[in-house]
Amino acid sequence: MEDKLLIRKLNRGNEDALCRIYQKYRDDLVRIAAGLLNDVSTAEDVVQEVFLMLVRYADRYTITKSLKGYLTACVANKVRNVYRTKSAQPSVSLDGLKQEVSKSKGPEQCVVCDEEFQNLYKAIAQLPYEQKEAVILHIQGKMKFRHIARLQGTSIKTTLSRYRYGLNKLRSMLNSEV
Repeated sequence: MEDKLLIRKLNRGNEDALCRIYQKYRDDLVRIAAGLLNDVSTAEDVVQEVFLMLVRYADRYTITKSLKGYLTACVANKVRNVYRTKSAQPSVSLDGLKQEVSKSKGPEQCVVCDEEFQNLYKAIAQLPYEQKEAVILHIQGKMKFRHIARLQGTSIKTTLSRYRYGLNKLRSMLNSEV
């Protein structure tokens, strides 16, 4: 309900509504983009572009479903554009994400969590893009499989298979390191 009110205010040019939307969804969107790109700084750029697009077309946007789902789909599409324009896959940069883990734990727990996070992040980076997208959009983006299927232009069964294969590969990679 809050999202519908924010969109109405945004349609009328209310800057506070844009700030609230940004504060509410920015961190989640950056995590999703970083998971798909394996690069935090490029992920932040992607999210900024999505919010610029939201500002540019604010008067035309009407909410039909979930604002977060819409923004997540926009981020996924922008990430695909980044992959199309870059010939080589971006390098893995974990610097920005290490700090988030270290803020909430004690020193000894931090070392263990940081190592586990790095292993997971490296394993996700090794997944084929379609599988990585299905896993991250479903788990981190909390998108339903039918929305992911529509976004990927595939059937729900194909999306479910990509998700299942992605999880199985992650389990396999992570279990071999234990």
